[in-house]
Amino acid sequence: MAKELQLNLGTLRCSMQLTLHTHHASRIWHGRDASEGKPVIIGLNGFLSVMNKMKRAAELDDPYADAWMLQIEEKLDETKESLTVLREQVEVALAQIPDALSMGENLNVQPVKLPLFVNAQLGFMAVYLLADYDALARHLILAHHTALIDRRTLERWLKQGAHALRSLFSLAQQFKPSGIQRDDYVSDTPAAQRAKERFGEVAQDILIGTRRSPYAPPLTSRAVPQAQTERQGEDLTALPADAHSTIDSDVLSLPTEEDR
Repeated sequence: MAKELQLNLGTLRCSMQLTLHTHHASRIWHGRDASEGKPVIIGLNGFLSVMNKMKRAAELDDPYADAWMLQIEEKLDETKESLTVLREQVEVALAQIPDALSMGENLNVQPVKLPLFVNAQLGFMAVYLLADYDALARHLILAHHTALIDRRTLERWLKQGAHALRSLFSLAQQFKPSGIQRDDYVSDTPAAQRAKERFGEVAQDILIGTRRSPYAPPLTSRAVPQAQTERQGEDLTALPADAHSTIDSDVLSLPTEEDR
């Protein structure tokens, strides 16, 4: 009988980089430091780091991380809507260009290429938003250059887009892992009591796993009291159907019976 072939597979990796054409988007990447006389706001690079930590905390069954993922996801949707409104406004302005005049894309002859290290899906969503803002800035600059909008309109719309992104990053800055698990929370351990004093209570549907981000890691806690399970009329310890595996997971496999 042939000896079974041993497959020692490593971790999946994909090199990525973000290309930016405007100084406006580049400043959003770097963030705002204290030298400007205003509160420090992390840039996209810092936001990605926070999202990686948040996802890791959720993997460790931190219920507060789950609550934060929902909050960030809602803010991402809000930011996307703000940029969409601005994009529609600049498209109206650019539509005034006469048919007799043809113009190509407004691109930087020497764009900046930034390497990306993203392990969280919510981080990727922010990358897409910064790319959208970069395109928005390029179109706004073109609209101003071709006398379709004035200087004040250009600056106002650029600031509105930048504010939407910085507001998102400022929210993410507030995240701190609680260091507890659902078991601790339900058992009301001393660590959980300190977490509740510092961060407040976790909503019941988040605690028992019925309301989670579609990008949240598999729920493994079995700490939900039996009485809550009976009230919900369902198995609250089951693996959520919306669980996702990430591309850089150590093992890409189906859930085991233990996970279920």
